[in-house]
Amino acid sequence: MAKRQFDLIVFDWDGTLLNSTATIVKCIQASAQDLGLPIPDASLASHVIGLSLHEAMQRAVPELEEKDYAHMVARYRVHYLSRDHELSLFDGVLEMLRELSQQGYFLAVATGKNRAGLNRSLEATGLAPLFDASRCADETFSKPHPAMLQELTRELGQDISRTVMVGDTTHDLQMAVNAGAAGIAVQYGAHPEHELLAMQPLYAASSVPQLHQWLNENA
Repeated sequence: MAKRQFDLIVFDWDGTLLNSTATIVKCIQASAQDLGLPIPDASLASHVIGLSLHEAMQRAVPELEEKDYAHMVARYRVHYLSRDHELSLFDGVLEMLRELSQQGYFLAVATGKNRAGLNRSLEATGLAPLFDASRCADETFSKPHPAMLQELTRELGQDISRTVMVGDTTHDLQMAVNAGAAGIAVQYGAHPEHELLAMQPLYAASSVPQLHQWLNENA
């Protein structure tokens, strides 16, 4: 059997494991509309997914004044909470994670969500027992700062050179570069394929089954 490349596999959440990109975009747009601000187009709104909520709102709606950030974030949460029960995992995610866990890999999540949001989502999907650790944007620096990956490797006693980050945005892949970890792109989420490929990921998967197969054969 070939020697493993990695011991720790870190997954982004939204757009990588959870099919939530379109919902997040609609919630950002609705929040801007609530405050009477210019509504970002879908391309801009999707590009900020993966960042901390505060930073995402700054970038998606640059007209937003500092004093109104809290209101914008609050409106976003209202819209998202009204929809998150409709969200589901991408086909094949549960099977992939179960198999990777059974094979002895450490599994973790690094996400732009806050801790309350991730815990709610982990409980709703039933995935919590499969992950050894997780980091959220309200606990440390936002992507693409390397802190999430650095903290996860330290917590789990792993080597960053034997860690791989799997994500659907350039924020995920740049975080991996900044941390000295490998990066794998998934092309079915928030950022367009050409931007992901420009980051020169180790691999780019067009579906969860394709990602699962690659990890089985190469990780």
